[in-house]
Amino acid sequence: VQLVESGGGLVQAGGSLRLSCAASGFTFEDYAIGWFRQAPGKQREQVSCIGSNDGTQYADSVKGRFTISSDNAKSSPTVYLQMDSLKPEDTATYYCAVEVSATVCDSVYGMDYWGEGILVTVSS
Repeated sequence: VQLVESGGGLVQAGGSLRLSCAASGFTFEDYAIGWFRQAPGKQREQVSCIGSNDGTQYADSVKGRFTISSDNAKSSPTVYLQMDSLKPEDTATYYCAVEVSATVCDSVYGMDYWGEGILVTVSS
């Protein structure tokens, strides 16, 4: 399984970015793909998650501002994270991860595969 993130960068507060996670090598019927982030000096945290059944989860800190979606391609799904009304506290490295045999993201420790991460910087 390979996960490749794209779409990060520098944006001003109040702006928008769309992250993409291109997955390949899938042979799973049930899975959950999540976005996580880690700011310097902080623990990695779950941001949002989407299951193969299209169920979604959001952290309270991003509800109403971020939207997760998937193209549901069978063996190579791409998951998007639309981030609007960005705040400086959203600055972090964002990671895409997959949990197999699941339709919800369990926790950081429950994810089975990870991408390398992509930096998002929100300036004030």
